Amino acid sequence: MKLWMMLLILLLHLVVCVSLPAPSKVSISSLNMEHTLSFLPGPGTPPDARFTVQVLRLRKSQWRLLAACAQLTAGQKCNLTRAFKDRYEQYQARVQAFTLSQTSNWTVSEKFLPLTDTVLGPPDVSLSGCGDCLLLRLRVPIAMEISPTYRVHVQRTRDGVQFNLSLPYKEETVITYLQPGVEYCVTVSIWSIFNQNTVSSAPHCAFTSRPPLQELICCDARPAGCSLCSGAAAHSAALLRSAGIYCTEKMPIYNSVIHPSAMPVWQGCAH
Repeated sequence: MKLWMMLLILLLHLVVCVSLPAPSKVSISSLNMEHTLSFLPGPGTPPDARFTVQVLRLRKSQWRLLAACAQLTAGQKCNLTRAFKDRYEQYQARVQAFTLSQTSNWTVSEKFLPLTDTVLGPPDVSLSGCGDCLLLRLRVPIAMEISPTYRVHVQRTRDGVQFNLSLPYKEETVITYLQPGVEYCVTVSIWSIFNQNTVSSAPHCAFTSRPPLQELICCDARPAGCSLCSGAAAHSAALLRSAGIYCTEKMPIYNSVIHPSAMPVWQGCAH
């Protein structure tokens, strides 16, 4: 009897010694309902080892082999999107290392519920002006069975004044009561009562309407008088001439639009 016990202990010891290290850091990541399993080989895993993946639907309590992930190499990932197709079900996955003669223990992931655990990426955003408003066009990155809410952050570029909006999903939304001719930047994120794992869009900027053009005064080389860059200001030119104001030297012609506060002092013009 003692001999049999010693042989059994020796056999168990040999089995433990030849088993492979179990995989580590088994985790599931998900973006917009695209699910991916990743893992690391256990310390000391031989380079010829392969890895197999099984999945569990918790309500059925039976592990199932994923044929597409039955012989992974170190560093490969497993796409679980089709295996986890019911977003209202809880799932788990597990990974095992194996060679021709050895296997490891299974390493099991945390429980995963697609509806709440996926990350909701930013919507596609386009922005255009409509006078004293902005037209915001959105497109959801995934088909959502429950209509989401959009959180919109609006910031005026000129001085940083900002505000937030929570809007029900619509493909087109008008943001009203803005200043005409002013640039605003908008970022958008999705929000759901079931899922607050969201990523905001990059800022999208647009003017509410075309900025107003400023009238620019410029003088030519003729001493007879000052000419104006805009035909709409011809009346002002006549007033200058009637007042006896003449250009005594050639002044630069400004082709770009500038603010009135940045206009140069016309020291070349005198009575």
